Amino acid sequence: MGMAVADVYCQALKYNNQLFSQGAKMKTKQVLTLDDVKKIAAAAEAEAVANHWAVTISIVDDGGHLLWLQRMDGAAPISAHISPAKAKTSALGQRESKIYEDMINNGRFSFITAPNLDGLLEGGVPIVVGGEYLGAIGVSGVKSTEDVQIAKAGIAALGA
Repeated sequence: MGMAVADVYCQALKYNNQLFSQGAKMKTKQVLTLDDVKKIAAAAEAEAVANHWAVTISIVDDGGHLLWLQRMDGAAPISAHISPAKAKTSALGQRESKIYEDMINNGRFSFITAPNLDGLLEGGVPIVVGGEYLGAIGVSGVKSTEDVQIAKAGIAALGA
């Protein structure tokens, strides 16, 4: 029949120990620090201010968890919901949220039902450093191309 749970567990531990004794190492990854997030947010805000745009700026980690939300004076209240949704969609999909908007606009309407993706609009941009996806920034409040312009200005502050 099958092995007892304890036997399977013991075999898994032995296998794991063999891997580490052979020099296998746990993978490490980069993460956004609070300083990184502040740099991104400040640069994004500066871009918005320079263009007289009132927006909401959201930054999430690679799991789509909110690290920063900033609603500028004059930004529409709804933008505080749209901005983090765009960021989350971009982070989880590891691509700009515009891709999903384009898919839907090109007739793939069923994609609207994709789970856990609410920000299927242009304005979410992934934060990629050294080929690793660290999170995303979402902006809402002006034309979608301008939202992206603000997001990319924020990301550029990392020098990535």
